[in-house]
Parts: sequence; C-alpha cells; structure tokens
Amino acid sequence: MDTARHHRWLPALGLLLLSPVCAEYLIGYDQIIGRPRELLAGLLILAPLYGAVAVMIREAARRTGRGWPTILLLSAAFGLVQAGLIDQSLFNPHFVDEPSWDREWSSTLVPVLGISLQHTLNFLAGHVIWSFAAPIAVVESLTPRLADRPWLRRGGMAVMALLYCLGAAVIFREHTRKFMASPVQLGVTAVIVLALVALAFTLPRRRGPMPGRVPPPLWLTACTAVALLATHQLIPPTWAGVALDVLSLSLGAGLLLRWSSRAQWGRMHILAVSGSALVVNAGLSFVVEPNGQVAYAAKYAANATLMLGVLALLAAAHRRLRRAGATANDV
Repeated sequence: MDTARHHRWLPALGLLLLSPVCAEYLIGYDQIIGRPRELLAGLLILAPLYGAVAVMIREAARRTGRGWPTILLLSAAFGLVQAGLIDQSLFNPHFVDEPSWDREWSSTLVPVLGISLQHTLNFLAGHVIWSFAAPIAVVESLTPRLADRPWLRRGGMAVMALLYCLGAAVIFREHTRKFMASPVQLGVTAVIVLALVALAFTLPRRRGPMPGRVPPPLWLTACTAVALLATHQLIPPTWAGVALDVLSLSLGAGLLLRWSSRAQWGRMHILAVSGSALVVNAGLSFVVEPNGQVAYAAKYAANATLMLGVLALLAAAHRRLRRAGATANDV
C-alpha cells in the first residue's frame, strides 16, 4: 500500500471508532460505562453498526461531490434504519427494562402510529447528530487536506458494507427475539428511508455561497450550538417538552442553513458546531444515572476520561485547521 492510500485509511479508521463512542459511550447511560474491558469489547459490535455507516455516508457524499445536506439526509435515513428496522427501538415500548423508559414512552404516545414522539425525536436527532454527522465533521477537521476527498476505494467500501451487515444482523437478532414491529410500521419506515436517500442525491446543489456575515466560530457559533443541543437533551418527556424540542431543533437547523450558505462560513464553524455536540454529551454524562448498578468512582473516572479525550481531540482538530488555513465554505 502506498503512503497516500495508507494516510487515507487512517481517518476512515478514526471515524470507524469515534462514531460508536459518540453514539453510545459519551453520554454514559449504559451500565458498562465503568467497565473499561466491556467498553472496548462493545466496539466489536458497535464499530460495524455505527462507524461503518458513518464512513459509508461520508464516502458516498464526497465521491459524488456533494456536501453536508447529503450527509445529513443520509444520516437521517440510516438513523431510521437503525431505530426502525434493526433494533426497532422506535416501536418497542419495552425496549429498555427500566420503569423510567415505560413512563417516558407513555407520556408522549401516539397510539395510531405506535410510537413515542419524544423517543422518536431523541432517536433520530441522536443518530443524525451524535452517531454520524458530528464524528464525520470532527475527523474531517483532523484531516483538512483530505476532507473533500474519498478515503476508500471499492474494496474498502465493500469491507465497510460487510462489517455493517454483520453488526446489524447481530443487533437485529438480539432485539427481535421478543418483539417485532408490524409489517405496516416496517414498510412505512422503509419507504421513508428510500425517500431520504433519493432526496440526498437529487437535492439541487447550491450555485455558490451568499454574501452576509456569520458569527465567530469559537464563541457565538459554539455557544449557540451548546445551548440548543443541551436544551434538546434536557427537555422533560412531556408534550410541552416535545414542542420545545421541535422548536430548539428547528431553530438550530434554520440558523445552520442560514449561516452555512454564506461565504464566510468555513471549516472552523463546522468544527465549532460538531465539537459542541460532543462537549454537550460528555458534560451531561456526569449527571446521567446509568441503567443498572455502577460504582460512582468508576463512572466518574470514565466520564472524565471521555471528556478529556473529547477536549484533546477538538484541540488537535483546531490546530490542524489553523495550520491548513481552512476557511472555505464547505456546504
């Protein structure tokens, strides 16, 4: 393998590992958060399930010369695949054996659809932001000179697809032993997934950036992202909470769409938004009560280790962007 190809495998490997950490470990809700060996072992399943998808989403967008709208739409599609077709947490009222899960599910239940609206928002936003988009943005920020280029060839993509199929098969078998969504629920989910994928590749490209000012990336952009993402994570599981969540997510999406269309929007802004997502979950992990019994010393040690890792990763990405002089609009 030549040096250039070797260097392109490194960010793909980094994304393969960062995606599952951001998706499942960073907020520290699981009882294995205080068990380092189990966390590492869990990556054998979670890296194919999340990381391989993140790599494929990113490669599909970059290979076709598309940017973040395509990445976000594909992230939404695969988020629906995960929550609606693979583990089916979108439809399973007893997905987690915890009384709090049952209370949250019933508090915003939509009987005709068989879903909890609050859980649906959490699943979809969680996958789009933390499972896929934020890890992709951070890893691209760490490798700014390769950010617009494909990292893998066809063989590498085939490996990622195979890894994902294996991971998805394990999770599907595990979570559908006692529950299976109805054919209508599965069929409607599949149709929406296909529509999102089609839209991702047919959405008209922007002709060019628009004039206008954007906020400074490291202060106003990051602080706005932290406030909106923290609101999303902290809202109560009520109908009023759902309304506030929709408002905060819509406001965030609107600001992102407006600012990112302007010429002054650059990679530093993208890092500010994605880095804020990681910092929010790493910070909230200190107050999250894991499912099951976990020694507090082990929990806080894991939370602190992950937070320090996030801060070190973001600092390294910031340095590399500054050295590369990355300022161009990339949406």
